[in-house]
Amino acid sequence: MEDVVKDLWFEPGEILIGGRWQRCRDSLAVENPSDGAEIAEIARGTAADIDAAVAAAASARAGEWGRMTAAERGRILSRIGQAVADRAEELARLESLDVGKPLKQARADALALARYLEFYGGAADKIMGDTIPYLDGYTVWTLREPHGVTGHIVPWNYPMQIIGRSVGAALAMGNAAVLKPAEEASLTALAFARIATEAGLPEGALNLVTGLGEEAGAALSRHPGVHHVSFTGSVGVGALIQQAAAANAVPVTLELGGKSPQLVFADADLERALPFLVNAGVQNAGQTCSAASRILVERSRHDEVVERMARAYRALRVGPALDDLEVGPLISARQKQIVEGYLAQSDGLDIAATGQLAANLPEGGHYVAPHLLTGATGDHRLAQEEIFGPVQVVIPFDDEDHAVAIANGTEYGLVAAAWTQDGPRGLRLSRKLSAGQVFLNNYGAGGGVELPFGGIGKSGHGREKGFEALYGFSTLKTVAAWHG
Repeated sequence: MEDVVKDLWFEPGEILIGGRWQRCRDSLAVENPSDGAEIAEIARGTAADIDAAVAAAASARAGEWGRMTAAERGRILSRIGQAVADRAEELARLESLDVGKPLKQARADALALARYLEFYGGAADKIMGDTIPYLDGYTVWTLREPHGVTGHIVPWNYPMQIIGRSVGAALAMGNAAVLKPAEEASLTALAFARIATEAGLPEGALNLVTGLGEEAGAALSRHPGVHHVSFTGSVGVGALIQQAAAANAVPVTLELGGKSPQLVFADADLERALPFLVNAGVQNAGQTCSAASRILVERSRHDEVVERMARAYRALRVGPALDDLEVGPLISARQKQIVEGYLAQSDGLDIAATGQLAANLPEGGHYVAPHLLTGATGDHRLAQEEIFGPVQVVIPFDDEDHAVAIANGTEYGLVAAAWTQDGPRGLRLSRKLSAGQVFLNNYGAGGGVELPFGGIGKSGHGREKGFEALYGFSTLKTVAAWHG
């Protein structure tokens, strides 16, 4: 067992409530996706634990945390960010063991968490209201105030990044948070909570309850003491969370699935485009909501793009997370079964290339070779449904209108990209493509902590990242003063 798991900075089976670590009666095993071995245990939190966590958060809002100035909140978040950066390598190894992503990707996630906290620490005292011209004798202004207690249900694919953009923004606005990480990936959330408390976050500002989604997660989403819920995950679970929160008339931020396209026109710079075309589909073994799982190529260059992507695919190596190859395992046996089920239904499609499974892979690991598929039309199942694995389909198009029709022809709308050297075409596409983010001649813009992120349609609603996240974690109050 890795030393970093032996020394987790918290006791196995504990949760954080009101600044105190406490043990739960029941626990859940933590599996290493690379070999199937049990590496730790986490607490199986209950509805009663969620009650206690919400009460602690409410007490923090009424106490020291709620009375603190925005500038001081910002300084605390900045200190936490620096502490995360100082332990980034430990956090990365922990994430690789827990989630299965290669170390290079886990390192990027740890540094992204630090950057989110740095950004929101600096932004905490820069949320301003407006004055509104009104009737004679009145002065009217607006204030942005925290919701109160916020609930955060974080998925297993990018726990550190999503904690940063969700919990970080909520705390910057002065909310007190209750965090429920995915049961498949809770270790870095627990480590982060320890780092945050040691860096001076007041008791109860952040509370953490691990456990099952249908138990602790469901209790958090329906709790009457929670004033805003943030969820990232599947469409089905997101709908259930929104229904539960609706009973309390509570706003919800949902970042759900995607089937994101990259449009490659005949004039595209393929040397620049190629790494983005491939990496955006296989990063984190394709387990990314914004994965570019559809590659749409103008017909005149379709074969060339496929050939070049196929060469890149054949060079992809798949192996244990700590081997730090290009692709690691999927998160679980269940996820592997789902991905293999989609591949088994790829009727009418051709396999242009696959990645390489490393020799002597651990038998208990959840490995699937990346697949590049051709021969699809826009309505094929593998071009419509989110697979959440390292599978990309290449689809030819005839002209700009045809490309847009295919790109917009799913239930999702999270991210899209276009590769063209025609400036006016790029501007047209930025308006025509139905997505929360559109990238021109790039994909992802290096992560973009500052860039608002979220979707339309079944990709969800609300925005995370940047200042938009701060607005989402606040409520707007209008004050109208008559003075004659």
